Parts: sequence; C-alpha cells; structure tokens
Amino acid sequence: MASFRKLKTGWKATVSKRDTMGKLKQTSKTGFRTQALAKMWARKMEQKVAEGLNIGCDVIFADYFDSWFETYKKPKLSYATASRYKNISNVLHKNFGKRKITTITHIEYQRFINLHGHNHAKDSVYKLHRIVKACVENAVYDGLLTKNFANHITVTFNAGRSVKVEYLSLDNIKQLISFAANKRDIHYTSYYMILTAIYTGMRLSEIQALTWKDISPIWKTITVNKSWDSRTSSFKPTKNKSSNRTIRVNRQMIDWLMELKANHSKMVFTGQYDSVPTSEAVNKLLKGLLSDLGINKLNFHFHSLRHSHVAYMLAQGVDIYAISKRRGHADLSTTTKIYAYLLDEFKAKQDDEFENKLNLLSGCCTKQEKDNSKTTKII
Repeated sequence: MASFRKLKTGWKATVSKRDTMGKLKQTSKTGFRTQALAKMWARKMEQKVAEGLNIGCDVIFADYFDSWFETYKKPKLSYATASRYKNISNVLHKNFGKRKITTITHIEYQRFINLHGHNHAKDSVYKLHRIVKACVENAVYDGLLTKNFANHITVTFNAGRSVKVEYLSLDNIKQLISFAANKRDIHYTSYYMILTAIYTGMRLSEIQALTWKDISPIWKTITVNKSWDSRTSSFKPTKNKSSNRTIRVNRQMIDWLMELKANHSKMVFTGQYDSVPTSEAVNKLLKGLLSDLGINKLNFHFHSLRHSHVAYMLAQGVDIYAISKRRGHADLSTTTKIYAYLLDEFKAKQDDEFENKLNLLSGCCTKQEKDNSKTTKII
C-alpha cells in the first residue's frame, strides 16, 4: 500500500506492508518534483516488495558485511583468512561509510572496484570482489535486496603491483633436497617438513597436522584429513572437502619420515621443544638454506615449495588433472587458474611436441631428425 504527501521540499511517497507477525513495515522517499514521479517510485518499490524485498530493514552496507562475516564465515575460517575478511571490512567502511545497502547501485560498485583496483594487484582485487559478491548475494536471500549489484562487474587491477610467484628450477630443487637431507636432525623437524613439501606439494598446515596414523610405510602414502591451527595448537578441518586426499610418495620420503618415530610423539613433526614448528620457524630455516646454497629468489617462502612441486611435475610431463587431485583442488579450473603462469612457460615445449607428432602423420621427419641430417651432411 502506498501513500503520498505534499511537503515544502516536494512530494513524499511511503510504501507500507505488514509482516507475518502483523507488524507494520514502511519505507519512504522524499523530494519528488511531482506526484506522478512519487507514484512511479512507489510502484517500483511495491514490485520489489512483491519480489521479496524486506522493507523496514535497511542496514548500512559495511555493517551488514561485518554481521555476515561473524555469523556465517568466521566460525570456519583460519586466522589468516579471517584477517583478509577484516581487511575487506575496513575497505568497505572507508569507501561506503554509512551508506545503506539498498542505496548502492551497480555502477557505484563498479566505480569502487575501479578505484580499489588502481592500487592493488589482480589477486587481491579478485579475492575482495568474490567475497563481497557472496555477501551481497546473502543480502538478496535475506530480502534486503532484489538483485545483486555486484554481479556482472569488470574487475580492474594494477598489473604493476602483481608479484610473480617464484619457484625453484630442477637443479635448485635437487640442491635443496640434498642440503636439507644432509642436515636433517630428528630434533629439528623443520628439515623434514621442507622435504615433505617438496615431495608432496602439501600445504604447511596439512604437514603440521600429520600424525602417524596418516603415514602408510607399506603403501608409501600420506593421508591428508585435517590441518593445524597454530594459534590454538589444535586440529581443524582441511581447507575444503577436496583437500582430503591420499598422496603417494617414494620410498626415500617414507624412510626419512620414519626416522622421526624416534621422537615418540603422536604428531609426526613434534620437535625438541615438544611442539610442531611454526610457520615462522620453517620459513626462517628455508631462507637460511637457500642463502647458504646461493639461491636468490624474491618473495620465496614455504608455500612456494608447493608451486615448485607443481613446476617440477609439469616439467616431467605429469597430467594437469593428476596434479590438481594431488594438490587437493576442488576442480581443474582452480589449478589452471593458479598455475596459468607455469602452463604458459611450458607451452612452447608442448608446441614442439605437437609439431613433431603432426609431422609423423605426413611422414615428415621431426625437428631433431632434421638437425641430425644437417650435421651428417656437414661431416
């Protein structure tokens, strides 16, 4: 039901509706030059109410994001991921202030993404947009909006601020394995954690959480079914359902792990201080090992070993689908998106392989055969 009043500042339109408990809910807008314009707005608002808009519950956008985070996301997020949500909250409060969620338009949100993207890297902007979009979608479900203003957005970013993920070459990997293996000491389990990351591509929190029940010496497998919360020194679920997996390794890796049985702990990597090494500890050791080896890599840290594992597997011709499963990704698109830079680097090598295979169809000799033929003629 709509009502209209003539004020000194123009016409005012009010749309009213009683909820299921009989409580009256209203929303209004003033400043219309004519009654016809006020009626036009009222008709549009009544249509939105019919589509499920919950009037009388207009909230501040940034406050709604905070409430959504605390209610739906915070209970299941790691400390690092929760920090990202808090940073996004600060960005929303700074850029939208006290703006009500119902007043934000599609074009205003696009301008916000453009402004934010001007000084932020691609990955940072995409993550922010993905999280905000999910929040706004929840607002639609709650009846605060009739459509998601964060849909169909062009994500812009500062390409110059994007940091290329470093990974180790095959020679570097062999050097690091040899160096870490020679220095390994069962009382300093960080060496073993670095070796495990290289051989499995596991996340640090997954490695920290390993117990002896997860290691099968007979089948040479490591089962991932939980991760480690360093803040509380307790187990927590893996990143997602697909992260639960069983990874096959070689006998050498299993033998190294079995050495740690001498520590008589339920946790595989419990060290001399009766605790599992933290992220700070293993990263400090990793940087020290690389420095001793003369390997200089910018922005290289423990998680980069996960990327190095993938780079090695790709170089050895392992199928990307098999790598995706070993990584614990939900689907292949996640793997190809994260490792697009690696896939591009190996494309030239694959193109040569394709050319050689196609030459076989028409009886043409391969590039290698042509090179050998030229060499023979010169001799």
